[in-house]
Amino acid sequence: MIAVVSPAKNLDFYSKHDVQATMPRLLDCADELINVMKTKSVDEVQELMGISKSLAELNVGRYQAYEHDHTTDNSRPAILAFDGDVYQGLRAETFDTEKFEFAQNHLRILSGLYGLLRPLDLIQPYRLEMGTKLVFDDYKTLYDYWDHTILNMLLEDLKTQGDDIIVNLASNEYFKSINKKDLPARVIDVEFKDWKGDKYKIISFYAKKARGLMSRYIIENSINEPSQLKGFDYKGYYFDPADSTDNKFVFKRDGK
Repeated sequence: MIAVVSPAKNLDFYSKHDVQATMPRLLDCADELINVMKTKSVDEVQELMGISKSLAELNVGRYQAYEHDHTTDNSRPAILAFDGDVYQGLRAETFDTEKFEFAQNHLRILSGLYGLLRPLDLIQPYRLEMGTKLVFDDYKTLYDYWDHTILNMLLEDLKTQGDDIIVNLASNEYFKSINKKDLPARVIDVEFKDWKGDKYKIISFYAKKARGLMSRYIIENSINEPSQLKGFDYKGYYFDPADSTDNKFVFKRDGK
């Protein structure tokens, strides 16, 4: 069983860590995309990504500073580098060696730049969201670029561990890159709903943290069977069988 999550815009390249890192497996693809981004001006990046000028300047600088060789000096393990809501729920900085090893085998991070990352794969600072309409060569979007590359690598990882189950803890923007209709595997979508007003709703901020909490739950408990996911009870969430199906698990919370 492999759980799939999205990356984060916020990054942490400052705090200390002591883990044995690995190399991204699609570095040639990352190099190609970076070379395209290196041709973009600040104004072009700002328009392409819909971000502020200061953020565009920051990321243009990141593209120019990017190096093919990923080292502990210019890079950081992905699971520790991403610092958004999902990763605050995951809290990977508290993992011991055994938990990092389980995560390395059972967690994957989708990336607009690196394609499919293992948790300990080194990454350099970047911003390139999967939904970016990056036009070059015969490609019109990053979905066109990654096409079946991410899918095939994920299938290889599933084959290596001997099953065909994917737990989707990623956003729609990122999971679309996997070409679900072509995926010969069982996909379990997971939804998190909080009570607000007079009904349960998916609230983005809480749902993102819950995806990280679920990832942590999987890793802490070495979960490798879908039925075991139903025991998830972190931060007041509980499994709702009435609102769930065989391939969609819904968790609810009555109060923060």
